[in-house]
Order: sequence, then structure tokens, then C-alpha cells
Amino acid sequence: FLETAAYFCMKPKMGEKEVSPHSFFSIWHEFSSDFKDFWKKENKLILQERVKEAEEVCRQKKGKSLYNIRPKHDSGIVSE
Repeated sequence: FLETAAYFCMKPKMGEKEVSPHSFFSIWHEFSSDFKDFWKKENKLILQERVKEAEEVCRQKKGKSLYNIRPKHDSGIVSE
């Protein structure tokens, strides 16, 4: 534990000789919960962008018709 606290440059509070697990993990818990919240928000934004891109691709494909419709020419009794 002390090696991990030293790796993250944790210093003991005033009046303490060593970093206590409680102080280390309270800070770590705040960090991890903030990171999780930002991660969820970022993933949500990325998903929304991908949905918009997919909708745009669908609109473009629907705009291009795969077949041509020719106008109907009057013929027969109706044309007379």
C-alpha cells in the first residue's frame, strides 16, 4: 500500500507519519466516481453522433432512387 501511495505522490496529512488507507481511498473514490460520470457522458455523446451519421447516410440512400419512374403516356380510348 505504501508503495502505491508513494507512486501517486501522496503525502501524509499534518500530524500523521504515514498516508492512511482511509485518506488515500477517499480521494481515489472521488476520482473514480467522477471519471465514471465523465465516461458515461462522453459515451452518450459519441453514440448520439454515430446515430446522426447513420441517419444522414440513410437519408442520402433514400434520396437516390434505385429505379426510374417514367410518366404514363395516354393511349387508347382515353387519349382520343
